[in-house]
Amino acid sequence: MRKLAIFDLDNTLLAGDSDHAWGEFLINEGLADAEAHRRQNDAFYAQYQQGTLDMQQYLEFAIAPVVGFSRERLDELHQRFMQQHVDPIVLPAALALVEEHKTAGDLCLIVTATNRFVTQPIATRFGVHDLIATDLEVADEVFTGRIAGIPCFQAGKIRKLQSWLDANPEHGANISHSVFYSDSFNDIPLMEAAGEAVAVDPDDKLRAHAQRMGWPVISLRQP
Repeated sequence: MRKLAIFDLDNTLLAGDSDHAWGEFLINEGLADAEAHRRQNDAFYAQYQQGTLDMQQYLEFAIAPVVGFSRERLDELHQRFMQQHVDPIVLPAALALVEEHKTAGDLCLIVTATNRFVTQPIATRFGVHDLIATDLEVADEVFTGRIAGIPCFQAGKIRKLQSWLDANPEHGANISHSVFYSDSFNDIPLMEAAGEAVAVDPDDKLRAHAQRMGWPVISLRQP
């Protein structure tokens, strides 16, 4: 059976949060009012840290400035977003960790609450086999601002991952034969379902839980 190596993205493989950075990018591009958007973006991020985030509300907020944009326009924006906000927070040790698992023959996945539009190019940057994320509804080839399916958040990560495994039986993989790396207490449900759990630069709640469970705690930020 092939082993799964599952990675959270924000504040795990990245030294920051790509969702929050997207909000800052929209402000810099003049696509959102600086004061109002930053205030609401910070409030949503605080809710995420508390585990109370309403993903549908957040997604509508995060995507609203680009709803109706063409694919070409979105790709142009995302290229600048990657250069200005993502590349500077890609952790070399995270790239090395993913490569280590790939070299071992493991099936590497990024499983993230952040939407697929923001994260697909980042997953490509890390060279992972596939991405499981919050999917965006599309109508007439443009985003509607709504979620397609369920949010990839908290216990929803398990459901989305299991659906992906069920749809890809050729991999011969399952959650129990996996290792999951994350920084956030929001990911405790999937960490407990995984065969192995590793807390990466964890928040205080996850650090305390990891210590109780005897999970390894590592840093990808410290030399």
